[in-house]
Amino acid sequence: MKYLVYIFCFTVILSCNSKVEESDTKEEVSKAKVYDMYEPSEMANLMNEFYAENLKIKNEILAGNIPKEFPTDFLKIHTAELSNFKTRNAKFEAFSNLYIVAEQEVFNTESNIPVQERFNNAIGVCISCHQTECTGPIPRIQKLLIK
Repeated sequence: MKYLVYIFCFTVILSCNSKVEESDTKEEVSKAKVYDMYEPSEMANLMNEFYAENLKIKNEILAGNIPKEFPTDFLKIHTAELSNFKTRNAKFEAFSNLYIVAEQEVFNTESNIPVQERFNNAIGVCISCHQTECTGPIPRIQKLLIK
């Protein structure tokens, strides 16, 4: 009989422990952290497209070809949605206008300025703009320069 009481007590203790473990697990799941994943703005995506397109243009120039068709997607710089913490200001508008003019000049087949110089001027405008606002991508942009 004594052994039955021990077995009964032992069973009760085990069943209590398993219920505590279940509730702990439920609490852990409910306390799990939820992370906000970074979603780039429309402008950030556009800047990445600019980089890719300018890399193609650079390679074309290095291969001895003169780029002929201005990518009209560059004009989206005036309308692309910025990150939540950024606003369009006079500096941004001025630099974006300069960028479009400099980029169009790369495709000007009648220019007397060497195409490498015209391309580097366009990339220089990118760097100048990024020195005033978003400095992070400058080292990446500098890699586009033709040396």
